Amino acid sequence: MCWEIWLTPSDLPITLNESEMKIQRHRSAQAAPLLGSCCVQTPAPMDVQMCQSIQPCHADHQGDLSAGQLLKWMDTIACLAAERHAGMACVTLSMDDIQFEETGRVGQVITIKSKVNRAFTTSMEVGIRVSVQDVREHVERLVCVAYSTFVGKPAGPQKVLLRPVEDLCSAEEQLQHSLASERRRLRLYNEQTFSTLLQDYHTLANDPLSAVSTEFTRVESIELVLPPHANHHGNTFGGQIMAWMENAATVAASRLCGCFPSLRSVDMFRFRGPSSVGDRLVFKAVVNNTFNNSIEVGVRVEAYNCEEWTANKPRHINSAFLIYQLANTPGDVPAFPQVTYTTQDGERRYLSAIVRKRIRMARKHILSCKEEAPLSVPWDKSNQVYLGYNNVAALTVLAGKQDWEASSISDRVAVYVHEEVELLCVQVQMEVMSSALHAFTLLADLTLRPLWDKHYLSCEEVERADEEETVYHIKCPPINGGKSRDFVFLLSKRQPCKDGDPYVVALRSVTVTTVPPVEGFLRSEAKCAGFLIHSLGLNSCKVRQTHQHTDCLRHSLGPPCSLALYDFVLAFSFA
Repeated sequence: MCWEIWLTPSDLPITLNESEMKIQRHRSAQAAPLLGSCCVQTPAPMDVQMCQSIQPCHADHQGDLSAGQLLKWMDTIACLAAERHAGMACVTLSMDDIQFEETGRVGQVITIKSKVNRAFTTSMEVGIRVSVQDVREHVERLVCVAYSTFVGKPAGPQKVLLRPVEDLCSAEEQLQHSLASERRRLRLYNEQTFSTLLQDYHTLANDPLSAVSTEFTRVESIELVLPPHANHHGNTFGGQIMAWMENAATVAASRLCGCFPSLRSVDMFRFRGPSSVGDRLVFKAVVNNTFNNSIEVGVRVEAYNCEEWTANKPRHINSAFLIYQLANTPGDVPAFPQVTYTTQDGERRYLSAIVRKRIRMARKHILSCKEEAPLSVPWDKSNQVYLGYNNVAALTVLAGKQDWEASSISDRVAVYVHEEVELLCVQVQMEVMSSALHAFTLLADLTLRPLWDKHYLSCEEVERADEEETVYHIKCPPINGGKSRDFVFLLSKRQPCKDGDPYVVALRSVTVTTVPPVEGFLRSEAKCAGFLIHSLGLNSCKVRQTHQHTDCLRHSLGPPCSLALYDFVLAFSFA
């Protein structure tokens, strides 16, 4: 027996027969773990863990754990996880943005866990989780979560090819493995997004009489790399470089505000080149801009060997932007002096800081994933990359939920539900006699949908950001005598990174100024919906459609009927 189910426009049917479900369970049992196993034959534990009691030598003058010391520990543990997977020496390529939620103090215990989430062709992502515990309270608090990228250190000029991560046992491991490819995409698009936004800004008026010149905060410091500063294969330890960068940035920030602010977040550390024992490292830090409650400090690292030092030919090996805040005290409102620029380079840094601030705010809003947040978020160039990431990540998380209950299973279509407080998730599974690529092509173009789906009156493309992100305006007929509805959806599509990965078509509601509410239509929203398409062979695939409904959307689920689901199958059969 089969239901008919009325789904909002972001929904599509999907099937799975009894034998296919058994095959899927068998495949899941054989699927491999996530973060990284050492040996294919006898997998070793994937996590690498460090526990440290915070001593006075690890802390600053206020008794708080030094951010530089924490960065050294994080880089150490991540490197060990990378080398366990690669079976060779590895070096840090970058560390993603970090948001510090807590600060450790002397006497507390810091715990750092890391493991390889995914290995690409020549690089791998390592996940890092840092927590702190007060042994007297027995309460563990999250300090930060970070992601580093490592590459194997080659013996010659050729890049090292890495084996894939296997034996993904837990749902969390499989989730992080899937999201790693999206985070990699974010890294690749980060500079492009910044450059695009910077073009929108022009010279801003500034009042040099009432502001402090950023040149006043400039700091330059030099370090000679000695053997204790190098890792076990001769390169300057990445964590040590990050610690020196943090020190220079703190001095620059302190010069401006006349006290010692706290490091709250770091924009990506990007290692542009190697350094080794004997190099002279010059750290150049300066305040780029100030905001209501934060300061951005830029740090540039230049390296010289002995010959380069004499010839004054530096190598630019690292850059990062560190965000500082003042600790709030009762009755004290943090306020930073306004800054101004006096040079052309100072103007560039001043405007660039505003753009990065805008990107950080958009990223924080989009990636917070709080249920109380609005279903629809504004769409523009500053948040396009993060909306795409969040769109795909939300669908991956939703489809990966456990404890789905079978609601209706027939020969061709299976419907499952997952209920939480004020939340109903529906998943439809279907086997389609078509190649996965063909199914993906049809589902990823919503303008084709009205040709075969009676729940679509029309669908227009509003804006195409790139080949993978498109905004659509969809109009739908009334359901059960209700009012006609319309939706504005961001569609994010992804092709598999490797064999076994699904094709992804993710949808979420967005707000676009060029598409105001339409008279006669009720503007509706959906937070998460979409399709995962798994190849079963040359001419068959399994499509899983998942949709998340809040209480206000549950009425869109209508009485049982199977016509819409079989229309979907027929659309593939004759397309």
